[in-house]
Amino acid sequence: MRGVIDAMARAGRPPLHTLTPAQARAAYEVGAGVLEVPKAALPRVEDLHIPARDGAPLPARLYAPTVAGNGAALPLLLYLHGGGFTIGSIATHDVLCRELARLAGCMVVSLDYRLAPEHPFPTASNDAWDALAWLAQHAATLGADPARLAVGGDSAGGTLAAVCAIQARDAGLPLVLQLLIYPGTTAHQDTPSHTEFAHGLVLERAAIGWFFDQYIPSRAEREDWRFAPLLAPDVDGVAPAWIGLAEYDPLVDEGLEYADKLRAAGVAVDLEIYRGVTHEFIKMGRAIPEARQAHADAAAALRSAFRSD
Repeated sequence: MRGVIDAMARAGRPPLHTLTPAQARAAYEVGAGVLEVPKAALPRVEDLHIPARDGAPLPARLYAPTVAGNGAALPLLLYLHGGGFTIGSIATHDVLCRELARLAGCMVVSLDYRLAPEHPFPTASNDAWDALAWLAQHAATLGADPARLAVGGDSAGGTLAAVCAIQARDAGLPLVLQLLIYPGTTAHQDTPSHTEFAHGLVLERAAIGWFFDQYIPSRAEREDWRFAPLLAPDVDGVAPAWIGLAEYDPLVDEGLEYADKLRAAGVAVDLEIYRGVTHEFIKMGRAIPEARQAHADAAAALRSAFRSD
């Protein structure tokens, strides 16, 4: 991990938070696959569009380990990419979604929810829920099993997945799992790990502040649980959770706090803390063995959840 951080420093690229949102997206996309595992070939990869509540067509990509119509309906994971609600895309998380589909033997639908600052809070949250509700209704037409649905994501996508799990509970939509990879859950980034790991470990305090200023500049509005699910009135009855955290990550404390909140409500939680790694490690499988282990662990959690249902 230290070698990766040193190599990033030697590259001398400007920090994303010093760029415009458009420049930051382009820079992140260029570097997103550099440390990924090899891109898995899958028999079925399709681009589609999912309608949002305002009629906007949201791009999505479907990954499946079997061709359409070949065998039983597959369980389905809606995946929501990270990037501080401002950067990231289907393309930046293509390899990760392929790995989850391959290792878990499930269909994965990756969503290009709309990004800030062009689309501020709560657009990303609304888009994520609209996609999940649409997939639940149309799963069978895609070759998926509507009785075996899961939602997941990393970082900001983990936030959106946690929120979707609460909304699914409220809507009476059963989910078998919420897959949360170092999710953001707090309103004001004031846990000890935000101070301890503020500098030099891939995700810095200045970047977090910049991302959230793009998405939700009003600090008062950040008290909304759709931004900070740790502030949700209750999480009783939400889907079981698999939570994967990085030891050296500003977000590690709030991930632990959310695991505690779920457990206190009687929700089954499988928590893994990957030692010696930083935020974003899940996409560094070529260099970081813990990333490949996290891929395997997340896939095992999905397989178990899909079987138990």
